Amino acid sequence: MKFKATQIAEILNGDIQGNPDVEVDKLSKIEEAQPGSLTFLANPKYTSYIYKTNASICIVSKDFQPTQELHSTLIKVDEPYEAFSELLEFYNQVKLRKSGIEQPSYIDKSVQYGEDVYIGAFAYIGHNVKMGDRVKIYPNAYIGDNVTLGDDVVIFAGSKIYSESILGNNVVIHGGAIIGADGFGFAPSENGTYKKVPQIGNVIIENNVDVGAGTTIDRATLGSTIIREGVKLDNQIQIAHNVEIGRHTVIAAQTGIAGSTKIGEHCIIGGQVGIVGHIQIGNNVKIQAQSGIGRSVKDNEALQGSPALGYSEYNKSYVHFKNLPEIVKRIDGLDIKLQHNE
Repeated sequence: MKFKATQIAEILNGDIQGNPDVEVDKLSKIEEAQPGSLTFLANPKYTSYIYKTNASICIVSKDFQPTQELHSTLIKVDEPYEAFSELLEFYNQVKLRKSGIEQPSYIDKSVQYGEDVYIGAFAYIGHNVKMGDRVKIYPNAYIGDNVTLGDDVVIFAGSKIYSESILGNNVVIHGGAIIGADGFGFAPSENGTYKKVPQIGNVIIENNVDVGAGTTIDRATLGSTIIREGVKLDNQIQIAHNVEIGRHTVIAAQTGIAGSTKIGEHCIIGGQVGIVGHIQIGNNVKIQAQSGIGRSVKDNEALQGSPALGYSEYNKSYVHFKNLPEIVKRIDGLDIKLQHNE
């Protein structure tokens, strides 16, 4: 799909400098762009590339003044990075714009549709599912019984939404994610075996949540596992039963959160973090990658290490960690001197 400079400028409310009729059909980095591509310049470190790039259109700041000859048409905006991000979102919406029902697919007769939905081939839609407007369910996805999907939900290929799950508006579930599988609930028996505890709760995902590929969110034993509004989850995250994650918290890949832990709002959690069950993490908490959290955490703490220490405390301690062999050697030397002096 091709777009003219005039169309792009209208979307971004920008000013054109150059050929208004030039067309582009792809997006590229400024240092790699070829004719027919659109790029942007936001970081001054890359200014030299704007004079070398083969991009047909470049988005720049309104205060940008070229000092050499340009080969690209410029679209001047207030914030180039934000404008390019807005254009990426628009491009993505156009690219993913699908509607209709492909065959073969299984759709139970009880399913309730909104308007302009898309259901891909080999998708399975179970009993009493309710879908809002503009829902997109890609091929090989599974939607279990009694699931509710809000408006503009996107379920990518191969994802599985187990029964009773509730997804709000603008939720995106990427490929291979599993929402609502049983929590890890087993009771030990006297004979050393384990008996499964039925998991009869559900998962609730509020509006504007993104769930990365391969991430798993377990249903509650009783009640609900809850992912609050605006949460962003990376790929391959494990969220156990009865966990609650507060609004606008972001979590990076391979993090594991054990059962019944409550995480506050606006937290930032790095990759490969391990969090034990039945604790509370406050609001605005920052946890560095590969940290191990074994206690409740107050608001605004920054943590690192395993077991995690305060971020500043960890950095001070790390100076000694890495010098530990030398420190031990010095202590041994002092010990020998003390023995000689006795």
